[in-house]
Amino acid sequence: MADGRIIKALSGFYYVQDEENKEIYQCRGRGNFRKRKITPLVGDFVRYEAENKTDGYVLEIKERENELVRPPIANVDQAFLVFSATQPTFNTQLLDKFLVHIEASDIQPIICISKIDLVAESEESEIMAYADDYREIGYDVIVSSAQSLSGVSEIEPYFQEKVTVFAGQSGVGKSSLLNAINPDLELDTSDISTHLGRGKHTTRHVELISFGSGLVADTPGFSSLDFRGIEADDLWLYFPEIRMKSSECKFRACTHQSEPGCAVKVAVEKEEIQAYRYDHYSSFFQEIKDQKRRY
Repeated sequence: MADGRIIKALSGFYYVQDEENKEIYQCRGRGNFRKRKITPLVGDFVRYEAENKTDGYVLEIKERENELVRPPIANVDQAFLVFSATQPTFNTQLLDKFLVHIEASDIQPIICISKIDLVAESEESEIMAYADDYREIGYDVIVSSAQSLSGVSEIEPYFQEKVTVFAGQSGVGKSSLLNAINPDLELDTSDISTHLGRGKHTTRHVELISFGSGLVADTPGFSSLDFRGIEADDLWLYFPEIRMKSSECKFRACTHQSEPGCAVKVAVEKEEIQAYRYDHYSSFFQEIKDQKRRY
């Protein structure tokens, strides 16, 4: 047996890069994985055996530091959440939903607002105001354009010695940004559907790509997330500004909904916490409650 890491999963095969010789072996999952409800993920450190490069088996999956469901990937250091300034329209509610999932997985998020070159001047100031809001919370925010290469040089240093996942809606320019940073990748890109207002899915599978001294995953885009695995009473932990204020609440178990003496609600009234962020928190809180009742 040998040690390696799954760098691609496609059509029931797992492509394992050997830890020592860096060669890639095509493997299938061990027969009892399905019975044990174990699904190998891209990013998994594994033990495998292979008679040749196309006939191997993943025998053991080592303990994961973290994992994401969408995109399905494990052992990630950081996540670039790419949201376009336009085409599709910048969506703070969906961005906050992504941030909750990344925070809950203990992965470092970096917000990247793409396609800034396509917005009108009147809209650009609004986008920049949102960028400032998220910076004030403590997030790194990069405003970029793959076409003009604006902001691209700011992105490159983040990749050193890191495993990075790019995630976001379809059509926001994830693949275009990666191509702008490293043209040798030649990742597929496509235009936004003007009829539907969203992008076509150009990335069909999750794959880790060597990127300088790190690894980058280009992942399929998607437009919705559910909150399975996240408890409503824990949601406040994944909003840093709410987490910071919650220690001042009158009740220790305050959910920041209707309790008296809630410091978070006072902070919203004083505009110390952005109202739209609090509204998203409340909306997600109710969504999780409703989801629990359904399941």
